[in-house]
Amino acid sequence: MQPCFHLAYHVTDLDEARAFYGGLLGCKEGRSTQTWVDFNFFGHQVSLHLGKPFETTNTGKVGDHMVPMPHLGVVLDMETWKTLAQKLTDANLAFVIAPTVRFEGQPGEQSTMFFKDPSGNPIEIKGFADEAGVFAA
Repeated sequence: MQPCFHLAYHVTDLDEARAFYGGLLGCKEGRSTQTWVDFNFFGHQVSLHLGKPFETTNTGKVGDHMVPMPHLGVVLDMETWKTLAQKLTDANLAFVIAPTVRFEGQPGEQSTMFFKDPSGNPIEIKGFADEAGVFAA
C-alpha cells in the first residue's frame, strides 16, 4: 500500500464542500454521513466535518508573499498543476495568490497558487517540473 496523508478539518456546509472539492477540484467523494464527507484529495484523504473552521492569519513569509497559516496543500506534477490552474482561472475562482512561479532558477523552483474553500480554509497547490525539486536545498 502506498502511504497517503489523512487530514480532517471543519467546513460549514457539506453541500458547498461537495460542489467545491468534488465539482471544481475534481476530487472523488468517498464515505460520508450527515456530518462529514471524505474526499480523495489528489491521492490523499481529507475528511470534512461540520464545524467551525480553524482560524488563519497571513503570517507565513514565503519569498515575496505572506501566506495564510495554517494551510493544507498538495504537490502535483507540472502538467497536472497547469491543467488545474487553468480550470480554476476559467471558473473565476478568487485566488489568495494567483497561479505564479516562485524561486525561479533556484533550487526548489515551483509553481504555486493559493485559494480558499467556501468555508475559508486556505489551500495551496504546488507544481514541480522535477520531483527532486520538492526537497531541494
